[in-house]
Amino acid sequence: MLVDPTSPTLSEAFSRDLQPAARALGVQLHVLHASTERDFDTVFATLAQLRAGALIIGPGAFFAARSEQLAALTIRHALPTIFQYRPFVAAGGLLSYGSDEAEYYRLVGIYAGRILKGEKPADLPVQQSTKVELLINLKTANTLGLTVPLPLLARADEVIE
Repeated sequence: MLVDPTSPTLSEAFSRDLQPAARALGVQLHVLHASTERDFDTVFATLAQLRAGALIIGPGAFFAARSEQLAALTIRHALPTIFQYRPFVAAGGLLSYGSDEAEYYRLVGIYAGRILKGEKPADLPVQQSTKVELLINLKTANTLGLTVPLPLLARADEVIE
């Protein structure tokens, strides 16, 4: 698992949430840190030393802004990877599972409109996007020599071929 240590609240919550799932699956979870692009070489060298079977990239603006670079690195290192952002899969990453960005931005727009019409931000209810999407890059799966199970393909919101 890759997290950004400069966002401790986000990275700690993400790590804490994944630990029980890893234990339940009988998988050893290693937490690696990157907060600069220079850290990526060290991270991928460490993943090779660990003989990691997969990578989960944690949430955050630093990684989201580098989706294309991360996708290229995961392909170059033949490492199946999941990330929560659509641009990662569009750039060649294997999987993404996360909030539907269009829904998220629609909610932001509604809030902005309400504030511009005079409502006080403190009076607005907290909202969260409830729509999540699963994207699979089948071309990348084939490049990695992976067969994506048909039930998973059937559940995907989008399959890139």
